[in-house]
Amino acid sequence: MNQACVYNDTIDVGNHHGRPQYRPFLRFLTTQERNVIWLLLAIAFLPVDGTTLGLYAPFWSPISPALFAAYCLCNWRQLRIVVNRYLPMFLLPVACIILSIPGWLKFGIHLNAAFMSITGLLGVLATLGAIAIAFGIKRIPWRTPLRILIAAYWVSFAVGVVQWLSIHLHFKPLINYFSHLMYRQYINESSVWGGGRPQFLFAEPSYIGMHLFGILLPLMWLMRGRDRIYAKRLRNLIVVYAIGSVLMQAGTRIVLDSVVALLVAIIVHNSWCDKKQRVRGIAQLLGAVMLGLLGVLADSRLSSIAENGAEGDGSFFARIYQSLDPICGLLAHPWTVLTGYGSGNIINAVWAGAKHAERLLNGLGMNGSAAVGFATSMNADTVWTMCAYTSVVAEYGLIGLVLLVIASIVSMTRVFDTASAEHGVWGKTVICWLVLIVYLYIQCENYAFAALPLFIFAASKLRK
Repeated sequence: MNQACVYNDTIDVGNHHGRPQYRPFLRFLTTQERNVIWLLLAIAFLPVDGTTLGLYAPFWSPISPALFAAYCLCNWRQLRIVVNRYLPMFLLPVACIILSIPGWLKFGIHLNAAFMSITGLLGVLATLGAIAIAFGIKRIPWRTPLRILIAAYWVSFAVGVVQWLSIHLHFKPLINYFSHLMYRQYINESSVWGGGRPQFLFAEPSYIGMHLFGILLPLMWLMRGRDRIYAKRLRNLIVVYAIGSVLMQAGTRIVLDSVVALLVAIIVHNSWCDKKQRVRGIAQLLGAVMLGLLGVLADSRLSSIAENGAEGDGSFFARIYQSLDPICGLLAHPWTVLTGYGSGNIINAVWAGAKHAERLLNGLGMNGSAAVGFATSMNADTVWTMCAYTSVVAEYGLIGLVLLVIASIVSMTRVFDTASAEHGVWGKTVICWLVLIVYLYIQCENYAFAALPLFIFAASKLRK
């Protein structure tokens, strides 16, 4: 097979050097695919997950999952094939609803919160289904969608630069515009979330790393060895975005995420069986660690955490008690460890665990009253954990978390192509990608974020 193929089950891209290939895409549109506008819009809006234009959910307001769902509905015949291919993933919402029944019977049901949780799960399936239909079944030429994706992220970066300039130049009209545009704004210095920072088009600045290293970096790995031009364009976008975010002091998490992603990328891009590359790789890893230490010293918030512990930074400490409350709530009702409190009932777990979390934090010499204050200030529609694992376990228990892991792995191994069959689905890059995904979701609770479905679909397409 021609090595210019992107995937075995997608299409032959023909041109290995990344030159524009508009004709195949236009020919495809006019002869086969008339609903692709939904897919292209969804791709274009991937970096837009924090504006008032999106669908409300705690801590973010995405647009793309609804557009991916529209594309799936327009291609319902192909969707049936995708459901069969990824059946474990598509059965997951049914299992979660069943797991929720005991919690609903015991604690009641918060309809709006339950709806947001279940539609979040459906958003994962909509994204997975749309990607699989477009690039796995219909074999849509991928270069135009990828160009749109790259352009969309450059636009979001440009928005961040404009936000940063408006903040530092005290240009009130732009500051007010972005303050009203963003669902939870960090632009205005009076923001309760820590203002005076660009957030691009994301729900909050901490999601920068989710986009760069959960979506763009894996796509760069997919292009590596297949299309050098697009791999280079993605690399340049990631590097400029990461460095620009750090220089503009958009957030602390991007510093940590960049170091972790750099370590993972070094492991991926070196052949550790070769002595010369092994020595080079070790040197690069040491350099990345030193860079990380410099980042900690240069960032005031990280330095404060290093010197004063968890309470050295309010945002970092908040992430601790926001997860500690529901985890302690599970211990307050031990049977919920297995099945959770039910979909939409995170708030019940928070209320049940707040006092236990307070005592635990006080015992560790921290401010335990913060855990109680958080619980009393939240309701079912506004509560958040900022950790996907905490949210899944609080709503669906350990059984739900285990089912998610099993469904993801089984779906990956059921659908891998002959290109990857030479070395199996668990190549080094796939393992590193998985490690990176696991790390990123520690501080992102949004079920419908595109990183996981992209991983499930594309991991089997990676070749040595």
